[in-house]
Amino acid sequence: MAVLIDSPVWPWRGRRWSHLVSDVSYDELHAFVAAELGIPRRAFQGDHYDVPEELHEHAVAAGALPVGSRELLSRLAGAGLRLRKPRPPQRPGPAAG
Repeated sequence: MAVLIDSPVWPWRGRRWSHLVSDVSYDELHAFVAAELGIPRRAFQGDHYDVPEELHEHAVAAGALPVGSRELLSRLAGAGLRLRKPRPPQRPGPAAG
């Protein structure tokens, strides 16, 4: 199993959060989350789950590998599972003239 979790350093709504990903498949990630953490599938963020700080150690004890954020992103991208945020359309530049 290659489920990875970064440190709970991401603040949102008064809590700190981690990112939980798989560098194998989304199916592996969904199975791990359902079996071990009880986080609902609707919480899936396209390529990861946000995990509250209080569940971080539980995820690690259940088998998630703690890694730094850069390694997490690198391994997610290397597996072809990283979703990029869409870029807003660029406005045309001034007309040459």
